[in-house]
Amino acid sequence: MSALLDWSLRFSLGCLTLGLMMASMRVLIGPRAQDRVAAYDCLYQGVMLVILVLGLVYRSSSYFEAALLLALYGFVGSTAMAKFLLRGEVIE
Repeated sequence: MSALLDWSLRFSLGCLTLGLMMASMRVLIGPRAQDRVAAYDCLYQGVMLVILVLGLVYRSSSYFEAALLLALYGFVGSTAMAKFLLRGEVIE
């Protein structure tokens, strides 16, 4: 791996970690439930991106499968939370 690619992957991991910390703060202290749902979306997408970058760093394809599963579960979870906030129930 070239030095520029290695440096850029490490830099992107640092930026993603900073974004994850900010999103987790919004989840914890969000003034409204809608803010928390939006922060949860940002949080699972950030974790998915961290897993993808780690897959590039370690040159392993299993990280990509884990990121795909996380994206699926995160989408279903945020959709369920949004539906609960709108209607008060998840299953009709």
